[in-house]
Amino acid sequence: MTKLYIDIGGTYLRSELVVGANLIKETVSSQAQGLLSYINHMVLKHPDIDFIGISYAGQVYDGRILFAPNINVDETNIKETVLSRYGKRLEIDNDLNCAVMAEAQYWQSSSVAALYVGTGIGAAVIDTGSLVRGSRNLSFEIGHIPYRSAPFLCGCGRDNCIELFASGSGMGKWLHHYGSDQCINLEQLKNSKIEHEQFVATEFEIALLHAAGTLVTLANPEFLVLGGGIVEKNPYLLGYLKKYLQLYALAPSLKTLRIELSQLKNGPLLGTKLLEEKYYG
Repeated sequence: MTKLYIDIGGTYLRSELVVGANLIKETVSSQAQGLLSYINHMVLKHPDIDFIGISYAGQVYDGRILFAPNINVDETNIKETVLSRYGKRLEIDNDLNCAVMAEAQYWQSSSVAALYVGTGIGAAVIDTGSLVRGSRNLSFEIGHIPYRSAPFLCGCGRDNCIELFASGSGMGKWLHHYGSDQCINLEQLKNSKIEHEQFVATEFEIALLHAAGTLVTLANPEFLVLGGGIVEKNPYLLGYLKKYLQLYALAPSLKTLRIELSQLKNGPLLGTKLLEEKYYG
């Protein structure tokens, strides 16, 4: 039995190929190679693959990619295309849906909200043991709630998404707006003596509080789990949210809330391994 698990975000495509007892890991640029192109390469190289599970940083419904603000899409009807071309079963879901499934399993809880910050910012919720999906699998797209206008556009085409303030891509756009193309860590920006760099860090923190407060108020979870590349590199954000979230969320929703850093190496990729069994609907 050979399984291919893929996590594709705005920067990297990470995969794990499970061949019996062997595990082969690979990381490539998600900008340099499209998802279908990568699958074609892997299936031709490993024709005995019998299942492909995909965690995708975009809007996904019924095996189709609806929209991906930070990814170059080379095929929208990915599930049907792979089935018709190769006869391979493929299941694909939003990356945060995959992550929250893995988080719920790790924390052994039926009430979990995952808030991940990397190239973008996303959220997903499991309530009473079931994944909250919405009518088209678009529930809790926290990165695209209206926040404040920015002098540039989000990947979705609007200028007021909270992702423009609380995400890696948002910070990059603000720095570019101020004439800098350097990739600077959030904590470095926070401690910088340059005024606009401090501004970018402060705006990030406040927007993150708004996103977390909105998520907690709407979902009322037992656990709020923080993950993603930006959080991993800036673990101080856990203490920051614990200190100030009371100013941004409904007080009764905070009474039994546990805020935790993700303990998973790659929550979305781990979640792809649950897709084969169709966990959480």
